[in-house]
Amino acid sequence: MIGFLLKKTFFDLWDNLFRIALLNLGFLASVAIPLFIPPLLQSLPILGMFVLGMGILWCFVYLAATALSLKSVSDYGSFGWGDFFMQMKSAWPAGLVMGGFVFLICILFQVVIPFYLSLGSVIGLLLAAMIFWTIVLGVLSLQFFLASRARLGAKIPKNIKKCLLIFFDNPLFCIFSLAYCLVTLALSVFLAFLFPGPAGILLYLDEALRLRLLKYDWLEVNPDANRRKIPWDTLLIEEREKTGSRSLKSFIFPWKD
Repeated sequence: MIGFLLKKTFFDLWDNLFRIALLNLGFLASVAIPLFIPPLLQSLPILGMFVLGMGILWCFVYLAATALSLKSVSDYGSFGWGDFFMQMKSAWPAGLVMGGFVFLICILFQVVIPFYLSLGSVIGLLLAAMIFWTIVLGVLSLQFFLASRARLGAKIPKNIKKCLLIFFDNPLFCIFSLAYCLVTLALSVFLAFLFPGPAGILLYLDEALRLRLLKYDWLEVNPDANRRKIPWDTLLIEEREKTGSRSLKSFIFPWKD
């Protein structure tokens, strides 16, 4: 399943290279708002803080709209820019929640954990360790939050619950996915985050969640089956037929096929 997931993600990234790059370019432009505008407003500190906060929240709303748009790519389709801007209306609640989650992590790492460590006691160390591993659990689970929101369309509490269930049922898969996202983010530095970048990571997460949900569809039909022996070869027959295979020539010169 992992091999096919990586293959399909690569194919979809390549087929939508320019869309992915433009989505990433839009995100970089969004990041520029909280990064460069507040320093210009030093004489108006309240306005500067407002622009900083709104700019950061806008970045996460943008990512949520990106996740909603990329769902169609994962489903063997495409999307237009009109579709992307229409997604903003349904994307902002998930974007705000994701932004709040990241803000909470920053506070815990920069303020709470150092505070407990500064106590110099066993209790402080235990509390700091407990918070750290809670953060790790949250990151491993909620990495699929935007994809879950885009794919399942449930209410936010149900999306969070679904993400937690996926982690506890598939911990190694979630660890692999987080490692993939971190490696992809590091590789994106060499291409100025234009490719694969944040959009490429969101596409992978949607692909991963989409294929993983096939497991639960199968278990729903076969409730007495062994959860540790999922027949992925059978479940992915149709997916493999749709994805197909390609030669190196077809990647470089697709018009010659």
